[in-house]
Amino acid sequence: MGRPIIESLHTSPDWLAHLGQPVALGLLAWEQAQADLLLADVFGYHAVQLGLPELQSLRCNRMPHRWQAGTEFEWPWANKALSGLDHLDLSPSVTTHEAGVSSLGPQVWLDSRAWPWQADSLDLVVLPHTLERSADPHACLREVERVLIPEGQVLITGLNPLSLWGWSARREALRRGSGVSVQNLIAYRRLRDWLRLLGFEVQVSRFWGWTPALSSERWLQRMSWMARAGERWWPILGGVYLLMATKRVPGGRWLPARQWRTVRSPAQATAPVARSDTFMGHPSAEKDAFDPR
Repeated sequence: MGRPIIESLHTSPDWLAHLGQPVALGLLAWEQAQADLLLADVFGYHAVQLGLPELQSLRCNRMPHRWQAGTEFEWPWANKALSGLDHLDLSPSVTTHEAGVSSLGPQVWLDSRAWPWQADSLDLVVLPHTLERSADPHACLREVERVLIPEGQVLITGLNPLSLWGWSARREALRRGSGVSVQNLIAYRRLRDWLRLLGFEVQVSRFWGWTPALSSERWLQRMSWMARAGERWWPILGGVYLLMATKRVPGGRWLPARQWRTVRSPAQATAPVARSDTFMGHPSAEKDAFDPR
């Protein structure tokens, strides 16, 4: 087995450089802890993490088939990381629980807008900061809905544009003209609406990161009171959010044979008929009614 390409939680991704090294590492550590807690007991057979190879979100999951997939916006990273490492063993055996999922980097490369799996074939999908970097996040979510089985689950993390970190991303994009643009960041409530339109039910929502994006650990410790206050008073303004949703598919209900056969048709309903044995129904009743005598 070859040596790891990325040592998780020791190096931060380049697209998170505007947050500073301490904040980026803290973000990865928080997302790793949340993934270990939420995905450990998710049952199924096939799981996929798309993007962010620095995060090993499926390391505690016990599914027999787990893949680490790379996306189109990570190709520059792949060319740089895989240079000179032709001896790496990327056989299917690296997806076993003993080897770890992300120890050798992505084993599958695909376009986030077109997935190679067939419909209703995956039990779990993890999108760590994938939608905000995808060229078409709507198409990516539609692919997630297509490949997930009924009652399948998806875990999504993203930077919150309505936060200090979102403001930092906007300032960095204006200064350098590169990196993550604030227009690509998806707000928390907008993402919930997208998931609801696709038939997902959001079950877990969490936020983290209320301190400014500073590169000094000393100043981050001084600003720790903002984290405590933000978690209590304005959690929706956290720098990063996490959503876990379940794909709901409404199904029909078969009625027993005796139950649906006893339902009467409207055509079989009896129509009212005038009776001839009453006073108004007698032939002489109309003549007597208008006789002045």
